[in-house]
Amino acid sequence: MRHWLLAAFLLTLPLAAGAQVAVPDEYRMDDYHAPVPDRVPGGTVVYAAEVEKLRAAGAILIDVLPAPRRPPAMKPGVPWLPAPHLDIPGSVWLPDFGRGALNKAMAAWFHGELRALTHGDSDRALVFYCQAQCWMSWNAAKRAARLGFHHVYWFPEGVDGWRAAGFALSPATPLTPPDDGDPPA
Repeated sequence: MRHWLLAAFLLTLPLAAGAQVAVPDEYRMDDYHAPVPDRVPGGTVVYAAEVEKLRAAGAILIDVLPAPRRPPAMKPGVPWLPAPHLDIPGSVWLPDFGRGALNKAMAAWFHGELRALTHGDSDRALVFYCQAQCWMSWNAAKRAARLGFHHVYWFPEGVDGWRAAGFALSPATPLTPPDDGDPPA
């Protein structure tokens, strides 16, 4: 009887491994590091070689990984040295843009940053990424498309896929989002 159960379990593995992740109607609100869908509404999925071509052609690469924050319980005056963040060279790091819910100040700031980065050109190519299996880049790409940007690309493998493809990463400094006391959800 146990062999039958084991065989039945093993037969389900290929199906589970190849299972499609559903594309939600709205943004992913939590559990951001989880399997992602194979498409994003309003955007085009790209991989490392395509990202390199887009980058060479002048696309704006946007890393949306959240920036590390000083622990609230850390005593004042104690040095805090977060680990350096590496991203694709030439990228702009817009932390937290990929959260599912943005407060009004954050939403306005991100839209303003995208307008500034593109010089108001909604046809400028934008490539959003984070880490592999990260919904934040999916949310960000979907959000940019909803804001009216026409050439939105999503790189679901992110910095992990970039590194695995043999491309170099470089140290990054995040742009500072507004702090209105109402953090993103």
